[in-house]
Amino acid sequence: MLEIRPCCECCGRELDPLSLEARICSFECTFCAACAERLSGVCPNCGGELVRRPVRPAEHLGRYPGSGLRIVNPDHCGPI
Repeated sequence: MLEIRPCCECCGRELDPLSLEARICSFECTFCAACAERLSGVCPNCGGELVRRPVRPAEHLGRYPGSGLRIVNPDHCGPI
C-alpha cells in the first residue's frame, strides 16, 4: 500500500491524499507537479521517473490514512 506522503520534498507544499498534483517515483519520493516539472520528471534522489500519484478514494482514508512522514530536502532539488 502506498504511504501517500503529505508534502513535496523540494518546496514543502502540502499534498493531501486526494491531490492530483502529487508526483512519485517507485520509492515513493514525493514532489508537487511544479517541482517535478522543474526536475524534468526525474527523481533527484534515485533517478527514477516521476509519475502522478494515485488518489486513495476518500471512503478509504478513515481506515487507511495517508502517512504523516514529512520529508523536505530542498538541497537535492537545486534552486527553487
